[in-house]
Amino acid sequence: MMSETSKQHKKEASHDIICGIITLSDSRKSEKLDLSGQYLAEEIESRYTLKSRNLIPDEKDELIKSIEAMIADEIDVIITNGGTGLDSRDITVETVESLFDKKLDGFGEIFRSISYNEIGAAALLSRATAGIYKKTLIFSMPGSPNAVKTALGIIIDELPHIVHHVKK
Repeated sequence: MMSETSKQHKKEASHDIICGIITLSDSRKSEKLDLSGQYLAEEIESRYTLKSRNLIPDEKDELIKSIEAMIADEIDVIITNGGTGLDSRDITVETVESLFDKKLDGFGEIFRSISYNEIGAAALLSRATAGIYKKTLIFSMPGSPNAVKTALGIIIDELPHIVHHVKK
């Protein structure tokens, strides 16, 4: 059930949202092989504007450079996928959380709750996170296609409302 305040904020929010996607992968070498990034692109383009899509290796400096370039290009929402696991090369969560001005704990909590219902205790390995950096939303989700579908399902309809608050 939505509050009256939330309903009012949704009415006031612009649906002209500019998005960027960053896929982190050491194994995928082309966007054609990036099924999760392709799914994100198609879903975002069906509702909002996709201005940038990058495929980069699991490298901290590359990720920060991509985020900073998207912010300079006035992107409202950056979605990263991949690099959230427990392997030594998985650097997404630590990198983006070190940038956050504010963290949106609810995204990771809801993602893990839904994941637990879908995959059981393996959801413990799901390190999805979200936050705000320089008035830009950043959502970081695992790279598997099923995880991306779950994570995007949580946020896609709510993006205008969240961006409305972030840009104040």
